[in-house]
Parts: sequence; C-alpha cells; structure tokens
Amino acid sequence: MLGSERRPSGVGAYFRPSPIFLGITAVLVISGWLAWREIGDARLIVFLFVAAGWVFSLCLHEYAHAVVAFHGGDRMVAERGYLTLDPTKYTHPVLSFVLPLLFVLIGGIGLPGGAVWVDRHAIRSRGWDSFISFAGPATNLLFTFVLVTPFALGVDSGAHPTFWAAVAFLAFLQLTATVLNFVPIPGVDGGNLIQPWLSPQWQRGFQHVAPYGMLLLIALLWAPRFNALFFGFVFFLCRLIGLPLDHVWYGQQLFPHLSL
Repeated sequence: MLGSERRPSGVGAYFRPSPIFLGITAVLVISGWLAWREIGDARLIVFLFVAAGWVFSLCLHEYAHAVVAFHGGDRMVAERGYLTLDPTKYTHPVLSFVLPLLFVLIGGIGLPGGAVWVDRHAIRSRGWDSFISFAGPATNLLFTFVLVTPFALGVDSGAHPTFWAAVAFLAFLQLTATVLNFVPIPGVDGGNLIQPWLSPQWQRGFQHVAPYGMLLLIALLWAPRFNALFFGFVFFLCRLIGLPLDHVWYGQQLFPHLSL
C-alpha cells in the first residue's frame, strides 16, 4: 500500500488521462460533429460515434470503481494505472471491452464489463466496499441521464436525425448496461455490492460462483423468458425517463450488426 510517506511527489500523474482515452474522446467528438452536420456515410458515422461512446463509458465505469477504491483505502489502484482511464491497464480487457463491444455489435445489448482488481483487504469498511461496486453502474446511469436530457427537454430531433438517433441508441445501451450491472449475481457489480453484507458462509459461496457470473448473465440473456422480461423492463424505463424508442430503433438500424 502506498502510505503518505511513500507517495511520489508527482501523484497527479496517476490521475492524468492517457493518450488512448483522449483519442477515444476525439473520435467520439468528431463523429458526433459529422453526424450533426450529416457529413459522410451515416452508418459509418453512427458506428464510430456509438462504438467510441461505448468504450468511453466503459473507461469511465472502470475509473469510477478505481477512484472510489483509491479513496476507500486501496492506494495501489493508482500504481496499476487504473486512474488514467487507459483501457490497456485493466486486468481483463476482453471482459471489460472486447466482449461488451461484441454484444453491442450482435444484439444491441450493453453488457457490463468488470476488470478493475481491488485489494478488498485494504478497504476501510463494508460501506466503502459496496460503494466501489456501486460507482461503476452509477456512472452508466449518470451518462444515461446526460444523453437523455435533450429529449426530455423537447429538443427538435428532426433537424439532425442521424445525430439524435445515434445519441438515443447510445443512451439505450447505457440504460441496458445499468440494469444488467445491478443484477445481484456473483461476479457482477450488483452481486459485489451486497457481498460485504453477507455472512461468511454466503461470501464464500459468492466467491466460488463469481468467476462464472458473467457467463451466467449471458446465459440468462439468451433465455427467451428472461430476455423478454429484461427488455420489457428496459422499454418501461425508456418511457419513464423520456427516451424516445423510435429514435432508439432508428439508431439501431443505422448501427452495423454482426450476423451469427
């Protein structure tokens, strides 16, 4: 653990955004501008905007876990590079970035990632432990509200249909990720959130199941009944927060998909 006496004077470097994250942000901004101006191929522009926006949100999701862990007692997350928003620093880039992006391409589902390794023994309390798990999906939820706000305020989306369709589809992905992240399955943020408050016996059971939690969640999504319940709930939330489903569907149509 980094004590105050061992912390380097350049501690600000631990929080400096990486060039990779800045590049992702640049792609998001430029593709958004192209969509707004209706310049270029709409499908390519929407793909760049949504894919960059999705990876951007995943970086923020993992950063939220790390920064709360840092303040909660695990100072080593800084030395692991988690606070620089660099996606290459995470312990399982396949689980956090490749697999979720693949699910976006094949089904329009915002699958949660999870790759920040935290030393739970260094965390000062169960409250902080739960807050670490809560911070990631809370970031997705906040990003959802940011994206939905223009629609809720009655923006004239007909003036820039490609841009607003891309924004709506990205917001939909953020909403699905938020819901899935809060499912109380071991190995997913929702399960990790409640784990510190369980009895030692239940905690051991959670730890045994945790490595397979993501696979269990994927299996549930392929089950027709769970899939129908899940999307029914997400569509209900869309209407509740003012996310227009017609814009979501248009954005999904413009976004390229992989056929399996």
